[in-house]
Amino acid sequence: MTGIASHPAFWLFAGALATLLLRRLLPAPPIGIAFAAAALLTQLRLGPASLTAEVAGFEVLWFRADRLSLLFGLVFSVVALLGLLYGAHRLRARETAAALAYAGSAIATVFAGDWITFFVFWEAMALTSLVVVWEGGTPAARSAGMRYLLVHSAGGALLFLGIVFHLGGGGGAALSALTGAGPPSWLILAAVALNAAVPPLHAWLTDSYPEASTSGSVFLSAFTTKTAVYALLRLFPGEALLVPLGVAMSLYGVVFALLENDLRRLLGYHIVSQVGYMVTGVGIGTALALNGAAAHAFSHILYKALLFMGAGAAIEATGKRRLSALGAVAGKMPFAVGMYLVGALSISGAPGFNGFISKSMIVSAAGEAHFPTAELLLGLAAVGTFLSVGLKLPAFAFFGERRGLAVARLPSNLLAAMGLAGGLCLLYGAAPDLLYRRLPEAAEYHPFTLDHIVSSSQLLAAAGVAFLLFYARLKPSPGLTLDTDWFYRRPLRRLGAAVVRRLGEAQPEAVLLRRRIIAAAGRAARGLASRGGGRGDGAPSPDTAEAFSFHRPIGRTILFAALAAAALLLWRLTAG
Repeated sequence: MTGIASHPAFWLFAGALATLLLRRLLPAPPIGIAFAAAALLTQLRLGPASLTAEVAGFEVLWFRADRLSLLFGLVFSVVALLGLLYGAHRLRARETAAALAYAGSAIATVFAGDWITFFVFWEAMALTSLVVVWEGGTPAARSAGMRYLLVHSAGGALLFLGIVFHLGGGGGAALSALTGAGPPSWLILAAVALNAAVPPLHAWLTDSYPEASTSGSVFLSAFTTKTAVYALLRLFPGEALLVPLGVAMSLYGVVFALLENDLRRLLGYHIVSQVGYMVTGVGIGTALALNGAAAHAFSHILYKALLFMGAGAAIEATGKRRLSALGAVAGKMPFAVGMYLVGALSISGAPGFNGFISKSMIVSAAGEAHFPTAELLLGLAAVGTFLSVGLKLPAFAFFGERRGLAVARLPSNLLAAMGLAGGLCLLYGAAPDLLYRRLPEAAEYHPFTLDHIVSSSQLLAAAGVAFLLFYARLKPSPGLTLDTDWFYRRPLRRLGAAVVRRLGEAQPEAVLLRRRIIAAAGRAARGLASRGGGRGDGAPSPDTAEAFSFHRPIGRTILFAALAAAALLLWRLTAG
């Protein structure tokens, strides 16, 4: 295939446009599913290829298909189709179009061959994902979307400056690995790290993903952070700084997940944790480690979509999103709970599931490359993963105490999407060569050795023992755990209040303008400062926001992690 129609993203962008143009004539989900299927079929027919064009006198490589981009393009196309099928019973035209454009932007980013194309679609991905967040349709979603916009605008600015300095300093226009330290590399790395949700730059994820719709969270879980992993693989393979950052991510996400009460925030923290494995693999930089990072990104997209589908099914069936409000619903939604457990065993690295064939590659690569501390801590993070996602969440949300909840019947399209996602997790777990033969590096790996199976089983058993010992302490708390976003929520609130106060001191001749600005600034300040979006009287909305509760040891952990990261970055800059 040649030309623009050979680009999978073309079909997704065309689907977004068709959805909006035909919204009064045809329902949105069938249109979206048809175009997503066309994108997947196009993707399956692709081989190594490149396409160029001349724009304003510059030659841009707007399409480059190699083994790395083909791998990410394939799984992005699959999850776009599954997400649309999952939400077909509730998706409307605007959210369907935003989801298609979001998926198309992510795919166009991984197929970009030059810096200009990469930047354009990177920013398009931020804007379209913002619409997906806002389509949650609640005050909490609107407030989270505004914070999401501010954070990703800062990331886009860093990326733009890094690209400008890179090109201005004589760097090549082709997207390739950056060698040597310097302002361009550090600016681009900071921008990519923000999208990868590297702490302390991660709070935008756990703030916004739970506020999207149930289908919107599925899309959000798949694209932004994994596109960042792709960028790290493409631009920074072997960057030593990524090893400690990745290990810290894997542990940080697990700790906060153990404290979390909200279903989707808990899963959001595990995006941070699992991306930490991928970041570590990129930093190790050996062929096995890079393959492991790419393979784990592929596996993660599938099982994380399935986990968010399971959480969304519980929310749709009961109207509840907190562990403390759920319980004993498994008997009324057995298939959805069964598929959730497939995702939970996958993320935990249980033998026979797709997480096992990819996570073990990274841990093995850490051992082979003589990173024993990283190997040990990644294993510890695996215990926490099963403890929170595989045991805590289902124990309290699906098999907990009976609360007399009314459980609605789940639509068949939702269950079908979960079945397909669960089937893929099992398929790749049982036949790893289906994935391994698509990996970018030439490195042989055999996951089903006695050592790998025994060690993984021991970790799962250790998590089971820990769950039994600490069951009472793992019961979900009705409060919220403060994260690093606390450091910018409070300043924003004070800044908004100061602006309103100064406007109140304006001269009488500006009364009309003052009133209008005060009203707008007041609304913005309240929205930016509020955690759950709450009501105008300051009281939290039912089942969407709760009073803050501050876990003091974790607060110290946040401060220590932030200071340690800043010290490490300063050391790297001065040493370079």
